[in-house]
Amino acid sequence: MRIFKRMYEVCLRWAKHKHATYYLGIMSFAESVIFPIPVDVMLAPMCLARLEKVWHYALVATVTSVLGGVFGYFLGMFFFDSLIEPLLVKLNYMDTYGKAETWFAEYGVWVVFVVGFAPIPYKIFTISAGALNMALIPFIIASLIGRAGRFYLVAGLMKLGGEKMEKKLHEIVDILGWGLVIVAIFGYLMYKYL
Repeated sequence: MRIFKRMYEVCLRWAKHKHATYYLGIMSFAESVIFPIPVDVMLAPMCLARLEKVWHYALVATVTSVLGGVFGYFLGMFFFDSLIEPLLVKLNYMDTYGKAETWFAEYGVWVVFVVGFAPIPYKIFTISAGALNMALIPFIIASLIGRAGRFYLVAGLMKLGGEKMEKKLHEIVDILGWGLVIVAIFGYLMYKYL
């Protein structure tokens, strides 16, 4: 089953589109609020398709992601009770929100920095930060550092690897994709039962 290879090839085609930068910005903004697919899925192929623009793409992803994070923050601040909480209950995400609350209580602004960089759903924490009335300026600074660290790392790796990286990635993308699915399922089961 070469599902991931086909998806990767589609992403490469999109990455070469004349409006690719706008698509990246929209996806990055949306991923910080509601969209479930990480921005890296589009950022990496775009960087490989246009190596001379890797830093520009990382900047676009960073800025739009932080703007999306601020939007999520205000959603949490002003609409948590009326809109967000019923949705979290319906989608069975209240446990995740509860964990986010606990992490904010224990680690404060550092949580935003870590989830901005790590492959943890940033959107849950942007909304939680607003719902918990976290200070906005530290939230923005931590988001900028975490998101920039992540996106510039992806861009830098693509720039460093260049065409060799693209060819190798094209060969092993299905192995990586299925491996990631297995790790995600294993992580979910550990989270759920431990």
